[in-house]
Amino acid sequence: MKLKWLWSNEWVLRCLTPLAGLCGAVSALSAGETNAPPAKAVPLPAPLTPEQMFEGGTNAYSNWIEFGAGGAVVRGNTAQFQQRRQMPGGAYGGIEDFHYQGNLDKKTTLAVDGRALFDNDDYKLNLAIEREKTGYLRFGYREFRTWSNGDGGFYPPGAENYPLSGDALALDRGELFIEGGLTLEKKPKVTFKYAHNFREGDKGSTSWGYAHPGGGATLQGLSPTIEHINERSDTFQLDVSHEIKATEFGVGIRYQTGKLDDGLRIDQYPGEAAQDKITDGQGTSYDLFNGHFSSETWLKKNLMFSSGLSYSHGEDHYSGSRIYGPDFNAGYAPNSQYGFGYLGLGGGARMNDYVVDLNLLTIPMTNLTVIPSIRIQEENWDADSSGYGTLGDAAPAPFGGQGNRDMLDVRERLDLRYNGITNWVLYARADLTEGDGNQKEIGGLTAINQIGVPPVSQNTDDTRFFQKYSAGARWYPTRRVTIDGGGYYKRDDYEYHNLTDSTANSSVSPDRYPAYLASQDVETYDANLRLTLRPWRNVTLVSRYEYQWSTIRTKPDPTSDLPEVESSTMNSHILGQDASWSPWSRLYLQAGLNYVLSTTHTPESDYTPLTPAFLAAQNDYWMVNFSSSLVLNDKTDLNLGYFYYKADNYYNNSAFGVPYGADAQEHSVRASIVYRIKKNVRLTLRYAFSHYEDVTFGGHRDYDAHVVSTGLQYRF
Repeated sequence: MKLKWLWSNEWVLRCLTPLAGLCGAVSALSAGETNAPPAKAVPLPAPLTPEQMFEGGTNAYSNWIEFGAGGAVVRGNTAQFQQRRQMPGGAYGGIEDFHYQGNLDKKTTLAVDGRALFDNDDYKLNLAIEREKTGYLRFGYREFRTWSNGDGGFYPPGAENYPLSGDALALDRGELFIEGGLTLEKKPKVTFKYAHNFREGDKGSTSWGYAHPGGGATLQGLSPTIEHINERSDTFQLDVSHEIKATEFGVGIRYQTGKLDDGLRIDQYPGEAAQDKITDGQGTSYDLFNGHFSSETWLKKNLMFSSGLSYSHGEDHYSGSRIYGPDFNAGYAPNSQYGFGYLGLGGGARMNDYVVDLNLLTIPMTNLTVIPSIRIQEENWDADSSGYGTLGDAAPAPFGGQGNRDMLDVRERLDLRYNGITNWVLYARADLTEGDGNQKEIGGLTAINQIGVPPVSQNTDDTRFFQKYSAGARWYPTRRVTIDGGGYYKRDDYEYHNLTDSTANSSVSPDRYPAYLASQDVETYDANLRLTLRPWRNVTLVSRYEYQWSTIRTKPDPTSDLPEVESSTMNSHILGQDASWSPWSRLYLQAGLNYVLSTTHTPESDYTPLTPAFLAAQNDYWMVNFSSSLVLNDKTDLNLGYFYYKADNYYNNSAFGVPYGADAQEHSVRASIVYRIKKNVRLTLRYAFSHYEDVTFGGHRDYDAHVVSTGLQYRF
């Protein structure tokens, strides 16, 4: 056993190798003195690779199955724990991982991968058969669950909370696919794939319903809303590629059809005498076709031309309703307490999209690469809808609308890269997009009993010009130092020419939209720096800093008598530090720190300095993480980790307006032990603890959680 341990540790072999050479010399000397023939040197076994050391021998075992089980004990808000950790609040178990690969014959291989965790609703099965120089066939199924907290809001003045339930809402996602390909030598390569995707379940929505907290007269959006999702899609794709001399061609078609049956379940005025249930149904069926072509040609050894063409056509049909009732999914019944809704919504939309891509890669001189490219995209669509609007106990009023949109964008880009200076790499990019379009809207929801917004008529020409210039450099001043620096300037300009507008844009108009803006531009400056240090062979330090400053300027229609304003300013500082250290072959340490300071300022906060109804938006937070791995002996590994998150951007201004911002912190520790019972049998024990606090929701989303899990892996 001791001898096996010596051979399985590379550092021991390195220490013994000089002694072995000395022993060999002594043996040769003894043979010479006795006139005996020299003994043949016994070669030492080659040092084991890290993979072999981890597996316990030269046989790494290419197949395995791992069983796992675990569970969580949560004190506090279980739904918040499930959302942050994306795992069930109770026990789970099954097959964590399965892999098998083998040869069916000399040229054909089979690979199987699987996973099945019950009560975690996590399943996977992949089968692949591949024959050398002939083709392949693959089949797969994947299903997994995500969790979201469906709780409503928190009202600070009355310390009132609007929870949904103890467990989080669950949404299942999945894909079933089959794929095949022919890869014959010197023949066109053909691939075909069919995929069926789905999403089904519930998730929380922030489109909260109204409530009267404290029994007051003020409406507040606090009541929980559930988004019900039931979506299906089927995709068929066929691609063919072939190489003729110096040119590689590709052509393909793709067809997708789908059906979406979604909706919102909104609980209005919970706990009150006049409680309402709103069922907002949203149904869509669609068909999407795409055809594409590509080519890539080396005209010379330093000159390559590539191109791409794409055409897409899509059609959809939609339906929906928004019905108030004493319960969800109730039929429409007039009632004076009900708000705006609609019935019998129906309509459709059609879209055509054309794209042309042209690229040229040239190396005009040694160490210089130049890539000019151009992309042209034209898109046009039209849509129509009709239905009946409802309000209270009034008779439903018919409405209808039509719209169309045309767009043409031309994008030019130039990429440069130069590495002709020793220890330097320089790069730059210029990216420009020019576009114009037209949008028309006629109709829309109608007023009922002179309440609501009347239909609109709008015709707007728009132009846009996007520009972005970026540059950077990488410098290796010494073998152990790397410096990366760069930045960019970006500006997006939008101009609107309102040819027709049924709404008045004057200062006394109660409704100025949709044709209200005359222009808007977004400007951004960004600079970043990254320093990588390797002061010692087993130590790496990475420091990062990025600064970003953005402004938005908005100019309304001249008839509004309002000037152009700086409607938003955002400043962001992003700092990061990572360190990794391997003091010896059995120990690895890594730590990281990320700190973000971000503020978005708008003119509204200047208008209410004494009563802060509007505040500058803050998005400051910092995160700390630490992980380590220690090989205790040839059978046991120990892993430890820690994570901390803190955001402090909440200001309770609920007496004057709606409080926004996050104030939350989280501590999380984890530990695991891996014990190799045999060289092909491994047992893993894991433990994690999380503590979460959320001031924004008055502590109602706080929790403490203990998570314990285990895994048993058998390799064969």
